[in-house]
Amino acid sequence: MRILLLGPPGAGKGTQAVLLAAHLSIRHVSTGDLFREHLDHGTLLGQHDRARLRAGLLVSDEVTIRVIQERLTRADTRGGFLLDGFPRSLAQAKALDGMLAASQSRLDAVLGLEIAEAEVVRRIAGRRLCRNEPAHIFHTEFSPPDVPGLCDICGGELYQRPDDSEATVRQRLEVYGSETAPVLDHYQAQGIATMISALGQVTEVLNRALLALGKDRAGGPGGDDH
Repeated sequence: MRILLLGPPGAGKGTQAVLLAAHLSIRHVSTGDLFREHLDHGTLLGQHDRARLRAGLLVSDEVTIRVIQERLTRADTRGGFLLDGFPRSLAQAKALDGMLAASQSRLDAVLGLEIAEAEVVRRIAGRRLCRNEPAHIFHTEFSPPDVPGLCDICGGELYQRPDDSEATVRQRLEVYGSETAPVLDHYQAQGIATMISALGQVTEVLNRALLALGKDRAGGPGGDDH
Protein backbone atom coordinates (compact mmCIF):
# COMPACT_ATOMS: atom_id res chain seq x y z
CA MET A 1 0.00 0.00 0.00
CA ARG A 2 1.00 3.61 -0.58
CA ILE A 3 -0.34 5.73 2.28
CA LEU A 4 -0.12 9.35 3.39
CA LEU A 5 -0.64 10.20 7.07
CA LEU A 6 -1.50 13.79 7.95
CA GLY A 7 -2.15 15.48 11.27
CA PRO A 8 -1.48 18.69 13.18
CA PRO A 9 1.27 19.05 15.79
CA GLY A 10 0.41 17.10 18.93
CA ALA A 11 -1.85 14.59 17.17
CA GLY A 12 0.61 11.72 17.70
CA LYS A 13 1.31 11.41 13.98
CA GLY A 14 4.93 10.32 14.38
CA THR A 15 4.01 7.51 16.76
CA GLN A 16 1.14 6.32 14.58
CA ALA A 17 3.26 6.47 11.41
CA VAL A 18 5.87 4.10 12.85
CA LEU A 19 3.28 1.66 14.24
CA LEU A 20 1.10 1.68 11.14
CA ALA A 21 4.01 1.11 8.75
CA ALA A 22 5.29 -1.76 10.91
CA HIS A 23 1.83 -3.36 11.11
CA LEU A 24 1.40 -3.16 7.34
CA SER A 25 5.02 -4.18 6.60
CA ILE A 26 5.65 -1.12 4.45
CA ARG A 27 8.46 1.46 4.56
CA HIS A 28 8.02 4.48 6.82
CA VAL A 29 9.26 7.54 4.89
CA SER A 30 9.71 10.54 7.20
CA THR A 31 10.88 13.89 5.89
CA GLY A 32 12.47 14.62 9.27
CA ASP A 33 14.60 11.46 9.00
CA LEU A 34 15.46 12.24 5.38
CA PHE A 35 16.58 15.78 6.14
CA ARG A 36 18.80 14.52 8.96
CA GLU A 37 20.26 11.90 6.61
CA HIS A 38 21.09 14.51 3.98
CA LEU A 39 22.53 16.88 6.58
CA ASP A 40 24.78 14.09 7.88
CA HIS A 41 25.99 13.22 4.39
CA GLY A 42 26.10 16.76 3.00
CA THR A 43 23.85 15.93 0.03
CA LEU A 44 20.99 17.71 -1.76
CA LEU A 45 20.33 20.30 0.94
CA GLY A 46 22.09 23.55 0.10
CA GLN A 47 23.53 26.01 2.60
CA HIS A 48 20.31 28.00 2.64
CA ASP A 49 18.13 25.00 3.45
CA ARG A 50 20.54 23.65 6.07
CA ALA A 51 20.35 27.00 7.83
CA ARG A 52 16.56 27.04 7.61
CA LEU A 53 16.29 23.50 8.97
CA ARG A 54 18.58 24.20 11.92
CA ALA A 55 16.56 27.33 12.67
CA GLY A 56 13.39 25.23 12.84
CA LEU A 57 11.98 26.61 9.57
CA LEU A 58 10.43 24.61 6.75
CA VAL A 59 12.74 23.51 3.96
CA SER A 60 11.84 24.91 0.53
CA ASP A 61 9.31 23.03 -1.61
CA GLU A 62 11.89 22.52 -4.36
CA VAL A 63 14.41 20.77 -2.11
CA THR A 64 11.76 18.81 -0.20
CA ILE A 65 10.27 17.46 -3.44
CA ARG A 66 13.72 16.45 -4.74
CA VAL A 67 14.49 14.64 -1.47
CA ILE A 68 11.20 12.70 -1.54
CA GLN A 69 11.48 11.92 -5.25
CA GLU A 70 14.93 10.40 -4.71
CA ARG A 71 13.73 8.41 -1.67
CA LEU A 72 10.78 6.87 -3.50
CA THR A 73 13.09 5.49 -6.20
CA ARG A 74 14.85 3.23 -3.68
CA ALA A 75 14.06 -0.49 -3.81
CA ASP A 76 12.68 -0.69 -0.27
CA THR A 77 9.62 1.40 -1.21
CA ARG A 78 8.51 -0.85 -4.07
CA GLY A 79 6.38 -2.95 -1.74
CA GLY A 80 4.63 0.13 -0.39
CA PHE A 81 5.33 3.11 1.85
CA LEU A 82 3.81 5.45 4.38
CA LEU A 83 4.62 9.15 3.95
CA ASP A 84 5.06 11.15 7.14
CA GLY A 85 5.70 14.91 6.87
CA PHE A 86 5.15 15.17 3.12
CA PRO A 87 3.30 16.72 1.40
CA ARG A 88 2.94 19.76 3.65
CA SER A 89 1.37 22.01 1.03
CA LEU A 90 -0.91 21.81 -1.98
CA ALA A 91 2.05 22.43 -4.29
CA GLN A 92 3.88 19.46 -2.75
CA ALA A 93 0.74 17.30 -3.05
CA LYS A 94 0.46 18.05 -6.76
CA ALA A 95 4.17 17.30 -7.20
CA LEU A 96 3.67 13.96 -5.42
CA ASP A 97 0.73 13.11 -7.68
CA GLY A 98 2.94 13.85 -10.68
CA MET A 99 5.90 11.75 -9.56
CA LEU A 100 3.63 8.80 -8.73
CA ALA A 101 1.79 9.10 -12.04
CA ALA A 102 5.14 9.04 -13.85
CA SER A 103 5.74 5.59 -12.33
CA GLN A 104 2.15 4.55 -13.13
CA SER A 105 1.10 4.46 -9.48
CA ARG A 106 -0.89 6.58 -7.03
CA LEU A 107 -1.68 6.86 -3.34
CA ASP A 108 -4.03 4.16 -2.09
CA ALA A 109 -5.22 6.08 0.95
CA VAL A 110 -4.79 9.31 2.88
CA LEU A 111 -5.49 9.32 6.62
CA GLY A 112 -6.04 12.58 8.49
CA LEU A 113 -5.78 12.68 12.29
CA GLU A 114 -8.41 14.93 13.88
CA ILE A 115 -7.85 16.68 17.20
CA ALA A 116 -9.21 19.87 18.78
CA GLU A 117 -6.89 22.86 19.10
CA ALA A 118 -7.42 22.99 22.86
CA GLU A 119 -6.26 19.37 23.22
CA VAL A 120 -3.14 20.04 21.14
CA VAL A 121 -2.24 23.02 23.35
CA ARG A 122 -2.89 20.88 26.45
CA ARG A 123 -0.60 18.11 25.19
CA ILE A 124 2.31 20.23 23.97
CA ALA A 125 2.32 23.27 26.29
CA GLY A 126 2.49 21.03 29.38
CA ARG A 127 5.60 19.21 28.20
CA ARG A 128 8.80 19.67 30.24
CA LEU A 129 12.32 18.41 29.45
CA CYS A 130 15.29 17.75 31.69
CA ARG A 131 18.32 19.92 30.89
CA ASN A 132 20.65 16.94 31.43
CA GLU A 133 21.32 14.23 28.84
CA PRO A 134 19.44 12.10 28.06
CA ALA A 135 16.61 14.66 28.22
CA HIS A 136 13.89 12.82 30.15
CA ILE A 137 10.40 14.12 29.33
CA PHE A 138 7.62 14.95 31.80
CA HIS A 139 4.20 16.59 31.52
CA THR A 140 2.65 18.94 34.02
CA GLU A 141 -0.67 17.07 33.79
CA PHE A 142 -0.14 13.60 32.33
CA SER A 143 3.21 12.64 33.91
CA PRO A 144 4.25 15.31 36.44
CA PRO A 145 7.55 15.01 38.32
CA ASP A 146 7.49 14.15 42.03
CA VAL A 147 9.11 17.51 42.79
CA PRO A 148 7.87 20.37 40.56
CA GLY A 149 10.61 21.61 38.23
CA LEU A 150 13.02 18.73 38.92
CA CYS A 151 13.69 15.51 37.01
CA ASP A 152 12.71 12.34 38.91
CA ILE A 153 15.61 10.39 37.37
CA CYS A 154 18.62 12.68 37.81
CA GLY A 155 17.36 15.72 39.72
CA GLY A 156 18.12 18.06 36.81
CA GLU A 157 16.18 21.22 36.10
CA LEU A 158 13.07 20.83 33.96
CA TYR A 159 12.31 23.45 31.34
CA GLN A 160 9.83 24.22 28.57
CA ARG A 161 11.21 24.42 25.04
CA PRO A 162 10.41 27.75 23.36
CA ASP A 163 8.49 25.96 20.58
CA ASP A 164 6.31 24.24 23.20
CA SER A 165 4.88 27.51 24.53
CA GLU A 166 1.15 28.02 24.05
CA ALA A 167 1.67 31.01 21.71
CA THR A 168 4.07 29.05 19.50
CA VAL A 169 1.81 25.98 19.45
CA ARG A 170 -1.14 28.08 18.33
CA GLN A 171 1.02 29.66 15.63
CA ARG A 172 2.07 26.20 14.39
CA LEU A 173 -1.57 25.16 14.28
CA GLU A 174 -2.41 28.27 12.26
CA VAL A 175 0.32 27.39 9.74
CA TYR A 176 -0.99 23.82 9.55
CA GLY A 177 -4.52 25.07 8.91
CA SER A 178 -3.50 27.44 6.14
CA GLU A 179 -0.84 25.32 4.39
CA THR A 180 -1.38 21.64 5.15
CA ALA A 181 -5.12 21.27 5.70
CA PRO A 182 -5.79 22.07 1.98
CA VAL A 183 -3.83 18.89 1.18
CA LEU A 184 -6.67 16.93 2.80
CA ASP A 185 -9.21 18.78 0.67
CA HIS A 186 -7.14 17.86 -2.40
CA TYR A 187 -7.26 14.15 -1.60
CA GLN A 188 -10.86 14.22 -0.38
CA ALA A 189 -11.75 15.46 -3.86
CA GLN A 190 -10.01 12.34 -5.19
CA GLY A 191 -12.09 10.18 -2.85
CA ILE A 192 -9.13 8.61 -1.01
CA ALA A 193 -9.01 10.64 2.24
CA THR A 194 -10.47 9.49 5.56
CA MET A 195 -10.49 11.40 8.86
CA ILE A 196 -9.95 9.55 12.14
CA SER A 197 -9.94 10.75 15.74
CA ALA A 198 -6.51 11.14 17.36
CA LEU A 199 -7.95 10.89 20.88
CA GLY A 200 -7.49 7.90 23.16
CA GLN A 201 -4.89 5.20 23.67
CA VAL A 202 -2.17 4.66 21.06
CA THR A 203 -3.60 1.27 20.08
CA GLU A 204 -7.11 2.70 19.82
CA VAL A 205 -5.96 5.29 17.30
CA LEU A 206 -3.95 2.65 15.42
CA ASN A 207 -7.02 0.40 15.22
CA ARG A 208 -9.09 3.28 13.80
CA ALA A 209 -6.46 3.76 11.11
CA LEU A 210 -6.38 0.06 10.27
CA LEU A 211 -10.18 -0.07 10.16
CA ALA A 212 -10.19 2.87 7.75
CA LEU A 213 -7.75 0.95 5.56
CA GLY A 214 -9.81 -2.25 5.75
CA LYS A 215 -7.02 -4.07 7.58
CA ASP A 216 -6.89 -6.33 10.65
CA ARG A 217 -6.85 -4.53 13.96
CA ALA A 218 -3.78 -4.45 16.17
CA GLY A 219 -3.81 -6.17 19.54
CA GLY A 220 -2.25 -5.40 22.89
CA PRO A 221 -2.37 -2.44 25.24
CA GLY A 222 -1.38 1.07 24.22
CA GLY A 223 -0.20 4.05 26.18
CA ASP A 224 -1.79 7.46 26.26
CA ASP A 225 -1.14 9.25 22.97
CA HIS A 226 0.08 12.51 24.47
